[in-house]
Amino acid sequence: MRKITLLAASLFAFFQVEAQTQALKNRINTRAQGLEQQVVKWRRDFHQNPELSNREFQTAAKVAAHLQALGMEVQTNVAKTGVVGILKGGKPGPVVALRADMDGLPVTERVDVPFKSTVTTEFNGQKTGIMHACGHDSHVAILMAVADVLTSIKADLKGTVKFIFQPAEEGAPAGEEGGAQLMVKEGVLNNPKVDAIFGLHINSQTEVGTIKYRPGATMAAVDQYAIRVRGKQTHGAAPWAGVDPIVTSAQIVSGLQTIVARNVNITEAPAVVTVGAIHGGIRQNIIPEEVNMIGTIRTFSPEAQQLVHRRINEVATNIAESAGAKADVKIDIMYPVTYNDPALTDQMVPTLEAVAGKDKVKITPVQTGAEDFSFFQQKVPGFFFFLGGMPKGRKLEEAAPHHTPDFYIDESGFTLGVKALSHLTVDYMEQWKK
Repeated sequence: MRKITLLAASLFAFFQVEAQTQALKNRINTRAQGLEQQVVKWRRDFHQNPELSNREFQTAAKVAAHLQALGMEVQTNVAKTGVVGILKGGKPGPVVALRADMDGLPVTERVDVPFKSTVTTEFNGQKTGIMHACGHDSHVAILMAVADVLTSIKADLKGTVKFIFQPAEEGAPAGEEGGAQLMVKEGVLNNPKVDAIFGLHINSQTEVGTIKYRPGATMAAVDQYAIRVRGKQTHGAAPWAGVDPIVTSAQIVSGLQTIVARNVNITEAPAVVTVGAIHGGIRQNIIPEEVNMIGTIRTFSPEAQQLVHRRINEVATNIAESAGAKADVKIDIMYPVTYNDPALTDQMVPTLEAVAGKDKVKITPVQTGAEDFSFFQQKVPGFFFFLGGMPKGRKLEEAAPHHTPDFYIDESGFTLGVKALSHLTVDYMEQWKK
């Protein structure tokens, strides 16, 4: 009889906890739904007033004011213009970090919307517009709403939430530090120490209502390179009197394409070697002294990264030498691989399926784009996923990609992002064990 009584008591306690958990989740959903129009309003304001990397002054001020109004401990000027809000729950537990990036891009917007950006600036010596052409305005608005939602259930939170509003995800201006790397350097993952970090990225080519993710390597490591080819200047009518760096550079460009085609084991993971710009010469009848080219590298493992770096050096220097020229190669390591901790990913995918519907949560192929969220993931377990922003029914080929003047996001997908980050936080806290 005593065993039956104990079992009944245990079952009652279990179902009571389940009921409390479900009630908490219902409160999250109700609050998130009620903020839908406010999220759109915030996003449109940020979209109409974009700011470049390390210059997100107005954006940061609006974020800080919102977090302060919610009663949080707020830190400003983190990694230049970053903002960090700390929400301490009413119960003990882990520290969960949530991150949104804030910077726009030097892109002139072509999309005809009422909140179109008309902001202009000078970037790298050229006049250009500024546009949120990668969806960072959406990320900021979504995380501001998550801050509101989680504050509304503060007394029931089993832990602490650290809201990280990050500048310069697109890269700091020349000569400056910035982004996630600088935030980590300045200790954003400490005091209190973060146990796990979550982040999302809106995607213009994934249908609204859909969430995509990948365990392990998800987005590429990115490096940039510069090659200076030095020849001997001569009259264009007498090429035999000099060493032509333009012809040599053309051979190097062709040679670089063989690295992925013939050296990288693409059955393991893809790689990319792109020449993005090439400059040489000033007049039609002068063979110049030098040519300069720059480009980007994308890889998914340290081994592939080292191989590609070595082969770029070998291809450029040896082709140049064979032509009687000389090539100087410089490679700068930028962002590491965006790596979703497999155990954390497996743990949290059921949360996304519960929020979006199991049929709406899908594994994505590796992405050759890069994300400096990877710097956070190098220090603590992290999970980064993609949120649909393409209007329902639109064909994929009709959806403008990121970083383009026609980039467009359907705002009806924002509430799912708010719910996803909120539920990930609460479920991680509920499941956490010291």
